[in-house]
Amino acid sequence: MIEHTFQLNGFTIRVYGILIDDIKGILISDEFENGKYFTKFPGGGLELGEGIKDCLIREWKEELQQSIEVLDHFYTTDFFQRSSLHTNKQVISVYYFVKVFEKLKVKISDHAFDFHAGVTGSQSFRWISFKELSDDAFTFEIDKVVARKLIGVFKN
Repeated sequence: MIEHTFQLNGFTIRVYGILIDDIKGILISDEFENGKYFTKFPGGGLELGEGIKDCLIREWKEELQQSIEVLDHFYTTDFFQRSSLHTNKQVISVYYFVKVFEKLKVKISDHAFDFHAGVTGSQSFRWISFKELSDDAFTFEIDKVVARKLIGVFKN
């Protein structure tokens, strides 16, 4: 009998912001990294020595050139999820509602993956309407869970 084992060499902690516009919907990010196209909420990885909210503020400044206020916590991963980028790590994702202080500074696209195909580090942003919001809009399982939870919030 062959025994298959999986050894975790740590955790990856990701922090995401949920920006809601009552008319446009929810801001999402389309990206290309490590040979893969994916759609997710704006945000990124926690760095050593950084607080979770500080990470979210930094990520939004880096990716969107945007200052934000971190509002209420919405969700933290409550199930095991292996990282799709680093298969020996477990992902823990934390989601907060965020508020911007001024009009968004980055280009907001009308369609997905509005960048040069195949260029690592490419990213574009777009609004997804509440009507179009579904777990199928997102690539990663944790984001799919968050989308379903958001749908539940907006139906009420």
